[in-house]
Amino acid sequence: MITPNYSRWIIISSVLAVLLIAVHYLLDLKSFEVLNEYNPLLKRLSLSLFLMALIFLISQILSKIVNKQSHIEGEKYNLLRIIKFFTIAFILIILASFLFQNLYAAAVSFGLISLVIGFALQAPITSFIAWVYLVFRKTYLVGDRIQIKGFRGDVVEISYLDTSILECHGDYLGNDRASGRIVRFPNSLILREEVINYSGHDKPFIWNETVIQIAYTSELEFVKSCLIEAATRDFKEKYPKLTLKNNVHLEPTVYFRNNKYAWMEAVVSYPVEPLDTTGRRNRILSYALPLLNKHPEKAKLPDGIKR
Repeated sequence: MITPNYSRWIIISSVLAVLLIAVHYLLDLKSFEVLNEYNPLLKRLSLSLFLMALIFLISQILSKIVNKQSHIEGEKYNLLRIIKFFTIAFILIILASFLFQNLYAAAVSFGLISLVIGFALQAPITSFIAWVYLVFRKTYLVGDRIQIKGFRGDVVEISYLDTSILECHGDYLGNDRASGRIVRFPNSLILREEVINYSGHDKPFIWNETVIQIAYTSELEFVKSCLIEAATRDFKEKYPKLTLKNNVHLEPTVYFRNNKYAWMEAVVSYPVEPLDTTGRRNRILSYALPLLNKHPEKAKLPDGIKR
């Protein structure tokens, strides 16, 4: 996400606000009596523009403060969206008060317009309400991997009306790598469909499994130790600052199950970041297979016609 230059916009809006309020009061001078006919209009215009510049200035200051805080990226994104929304809303109110002379007339006009728009734009309004729900409920945040109505991917944008995800898996892939396609769906979808968020309790980890076929006559304890060693080694190399002793819930486990093709399956279950599922599986296999192949009489992997 590109970070805007808040300092530059703060300076620009500050200068504009000062100039506009100065113009507002300068119009009271006798030098501008020649503009008598247009003076009230120009004063209202300068005051309205000053208020708009002031609101924009405040929004940039708040955005800069939020951007410097240690919020996670998803929450920071939502806060910036809220600031932007209220900035636009207040600017529109000031613009309406200028056009309709006073706030009461503006409020009445907005009420009538909202009534008409409410019937004509039910779907977008529902999506906007869903956006408000997303902000406060935090069903998912930018950066989370989610699944909804057959779509699965990483959230890259949550706008006021729709959500964009970078698809993973998809129609052309058999793994969890990004497909390169962007999927957009209306926010209203979350109000009627179940949402699966892979960034759960053990965030940033989810649990994945890798399967190896072995014979029933294999030494199960040996196979188990090899798989545990491979998964543990990869975890330590990938996350050197995390220790499994202090994070027992992240320790890999191995279990065995029957296979429909008459082989037994050794399944290693391990924590993994959603974006690293394919890579971690490959690394575990590259560490585990040499260990198992050192003692084929113990592991008894499928070989040649012995399948």
